[in-house]
Amino acid sequence: MAILDTPESFDTTSSSADNDRNTLRRRPSARATEVVLDSNSNSLEADAAVNGAESDRNDGNSTGNLCGRVVDAVNEEQRSESAGEGLSYVKEKEEENVKENGETGDGKGGDALAVKFAYRPSAPAHRKIKESPLSSDAIFKQSHAGLFNLCIVVLVAVNGRLIIENLMKYGWLIKSGFWFSSTSLRDWPLLMCCLSLPVFPLAAFLVEKSVQQKYISEWVAVFLHVTITTTEILYPVVVILRCGSAVLSGVTLMLFACIVWLKLVSYAHTNYDLRVLSKSLDKWEALSSYWNMDYSYDVSFKSLVYFMVAPTLCYQPSYPRTACIRKGWVVRQLVKLVIFTGFMGFIVEQYINPIVQNSQHPLKGDLLYAIERVLKLSVPNLYVWLCMFYCFFHLWLNILAELLCFGDREFYKDWWNARTVEEVNFYCLQPVHKWMVRHIYFPCLRNGIPKGVAVLVAFFVSAIFHELCIAVPCHIFKFWAFIGIMFQVPLVIVTNFLQDKFKNSMVGNMMFWCFFLYPWATYERVAVLP
Repeated sequence: MAILDTPESFDTTSSSADNDRNTLRRRPSARATEVVLDSNSNSLEADAAVNGAESDRNDGNSTGNLCGRVVDAVNEEQRSESAGEGLSYVKEKEEENVKENGETGDGKGGDALAVKFAYRPSAPAHRKIKESPLSSDAIFKQSHAGLFNLCIVVLVAVNGRLIIENLMKYGWLIKSGFWFSSTSLRDWPLLMCCLSLPVFPLAAFLVEKSVQQKYISEWVAVFLHVTITTTEILYPVVVILRCGSAVLSGVTLMLFACIVWLKLVSYAHTNYDLRVLSKSLDKWEALSSYWNMDYSYDVSFKSLVYFMVAPTLCYQPSYPRTACIRKGWVVRQLVKLVIFTGFMGFIVEQYINPIVQNSQHPLKGDLLYAIERVLKLSVPNLYVWLCMFYCFFHLWLNILAELLCFGDREFYKDWWNARTVEEVNFYCLQPVHKWMVRHIYFPCLRNGIPKGVAVLVAFFVSAIFHELCIAVPCHIFKFWAFIGIMFQVPLVIVTNFLQDKFKNSMVGNMMFWCFFLYPWATYERVAVLP
């Protein structure tokens, strides 16, 4: 038998110091690269191995162990993964022997024989049932890093072509100060309105303090809170409609006003519930143990100020806090915020605006042309939405939480893996979702409203605020945003039906991405074009 560069070469020597028993001595050799088996010498060596095994059985020490290892190696080799495993097979068998016997196999010939049997032409190549890597049963058990890299390459190539095409067709459209135009810099009424909004939280604090001191009754406090919150949301609407302002300034003011409104409702609703619980000591102790938080009912101005600037919409007297502020981390996040905000503005000015301006109304022109425009607009619209999500819900909220030592920073979940539209609303905007569940959904259930109606009420409130944030700054009251949000209700039913029918989560996720890409691009064209 000829063996070239095997892991170990063996020779048989006779030791005459104590007795004349034959022992098998292992001699290290060069790195194993290839094993060449000769059919004629195989039979001779097999006979020698058998003879050696018979003589070793008579001895109860090391040679007996050798025979056991040879037999075990042969039996285990027949159940091995493939005949071409080679040295990895040897390593695997050696590790198994170490686990079973606590021995390393030094001085034994089982490992070398395992290599020889593994390279036999008669070794079975197919020994167990296996699935193809891209089959439905095994696709999520494999690594898809290569396909991910391919998608990145294709994405860069496609977007590179779009960039070149856009520059050749429109030229460079970005002007200095594209975020803040001359009109937006003169929006002093909107700025003054924004600066005056903290008056409403102060009024809410005075109402709660009066109730705590029993200067006014509960019903009077409820009436005052309704008046305060209604005035707070209508005040910026009137200012925007009566003053000619830039769209960006109007959207910013309406977003800020909606956030303050949601916080005021949570502040009033939570304090009312804390007053009710404080009247029953048993309930208070039970709920404090359930919440695993020890705080009592107290109307504190400091708590209100912290709540109004904290990255949450749900009020509570105390929050989980971190130990310190990481200044270097904050600086890095601020740099990212500037970069991605500029990138978002670049996409809007260079891509979305020319597409919208050069389009016909999708409901009044050629259907195929409208579909082509919507598909072309969907890609930059997706990039803008992702940049906006990353800038606001990740960078800005984490920066604010770090500066305020706010501990609970689960501002979103893995909404990109959502299987239904219902899961998107649950995973995506966690502060809004927690507010809806806490102050809309659960109160409806506690008052005997059916679950389906409670969900519909939550969608209705969300649709109203979407319409306010888009229609008021754009001075377009066509209820497209309201319809888009309420359209999610039948879409939830459809996606749940398809997911139950096909028993596959991929169907719901694909439906979500289709809804995510195209309807919003259509809405943008319908809303902007006359």
